[in-house]
Amino acid sequence: MEREILDSIDGAAMCEQTLRWSSINSGTGNLEGLARMASELGDAFGALPGDIELVDPAPVTAIAADGREVEVANGKHLVCRVRPDAERRLIFTGHMDTVFPPDHPFQENTWLDDDVVNGPGTADMKGGIAVMLHALLALERSNDAAKIGYDIMINADEETGSLSSAPLIEQLAIGKYAALTYEPAATPEGTLAHARGGSGNYALTIRGLAAHAGRNPQDGRNAVLAASAIALRLEALQQDDISINPAKIEGGSANNVVPDHAVLRFNIRPKAPDAAERFAQQLTALVGEVQQSREVDIHVHGGISRPPKPVDRKTQALFDLVRDCGRELGQEIDWKSTGGVCDGNNIAATGVPVVDTMGVRGGKIHSADEFMIVPSLKERAALSALVLGRIAQGERL
Repeated sequence: MEREILDSIDGAAMCEQTLRWSSINSGTGNLEGLARMASELGDAFGALPGDIELVDPAPVTAIAADGREVEVANGKHLVCRVRPDAERRLIFTGHMDTVFPPDHPFQENTWLDDDVVNGPGTADMKGGIAVMLHALLALERSNDAAKIGYDIMINADEETGSLSSAPLIEQLAIGKYAALTYEPAATPEGTLAHARGGSGNYALTIRGLAAHAGRNPQDGRNAVLAASAIALRLEALQQDDISINPAKIEGGSANNVVPDHAVLRFNIRPKAPDAAERFAQQLTALVGEVQQSREVDIHVHGGISRPPKPVDRKTQALFDLVRDCGRELGQEIDWKSTGGVCDGNNIAATGVPVVDTMGVRGGKIHSADEFMIVPSLKERAALSALVLGRIAQGERL
C-alpha cells in the first residue's frame, strides 16, 4: 500500500470519534444506548462503499433464580457488505457493547496524560472500531481495493458471550479468506492473543421434593444437596486441559423446609476441542447418576459458546503477515496464548484464519481504570491497512 495513504490516516479524528462513542453508554443490557450507538456507527461506516443493515438478534434464554427459563433482550447487530461478488472476501468483526450499565459510575472520559485517556469502552472496544473503520477507509483509497470484498459485523452482545449474534457470525464467516477482529491488544505493548481456550456457561435446574425439616425430612428430596453433590463432582473432573468453576448455587426457602429447587451455575474453560467433547459426555453421565441417586429431576441449560481456538497453518501465516507488516512500520509485533475468549473463537470454528486483537493498545479493561494509548489508534489502523493491502495484492496464507 502506498506510504502516503498510511501517513494520511488521521489519528486526531480517530481519537475524537472514539471519545464521542465512549460517551454513549452502550452496556449490553442498555437497548436504548445500543440503538443510539448503532445509529452512530451506521453513519460512520456509511463512508465505505457498501450496504449497511441492522440485523435482529437471535432468540436467547437464561435461567432465573427460581429455575424458570426466561427470554433475554439484546440489541441489533450492524452488518456492512462491500463488494459481495469479489473472488477473495474477508470478514471484520467488533462489538459496540460494553460491560458498564447506565447506572455504573464509570461514564466519563478523563485524560491521564497527553497520550493516555481513561474512558468506558475506549480500549474495549470503541477504539478498536475506529481502527477497523480507518484501516478500511485507507484500503479504499488504494489502487488495490477493488481486488477484495468484505463483510463487517459489529455486534451488540459480545460482552455476554455473543449468544444472540453467534449464528450471524457463523453465517458471515463461512467461506471467507481471512478475518480480523478488533479486540484490544493483549498487553499495552501491543502483543496479540495467539491460541485461545474455549468457554461454556451452564445452569443446571434441579427439582426435588419439599418436606418439613423436622416432621418428615425423609420424605423430601433435597435439591440443594443434589446441586452441591454435582458441584463437588465437577471439581473432580478438572484436568490439565480443562478448568471447571462451580460459581453459584441458588435455591431453597425457609430453614425448616427441605428445598425442592436449586440452580447450579458453572463455567468451563476447555483448552482443546477434545476436552470439550469429553466433558459433554462426563456431564451427561454425572447428571444421570445424581438424578437416580438423589431422586431429583435435572435440566441442563447452556453449553459451549466459545469453542477453543487452536492456531493452524493458515492462521499462523496470517500472524506472520501481521508481524511482517508491523516490522515495515517500525512496530514490534509479538503474540502469546491466552485463556480469554472472544468472537475470534467463533470465527475460527468455521475454519477461517483469524487474528482477533488488532485493536488499540491499552489496558485494565472491564474496570473503571480502563485506558487507551491514543497514538495506537493511527498506529494500529496503519498496521491493519498494510495487512489488507498485502492480501489485496495476492499475499497467500
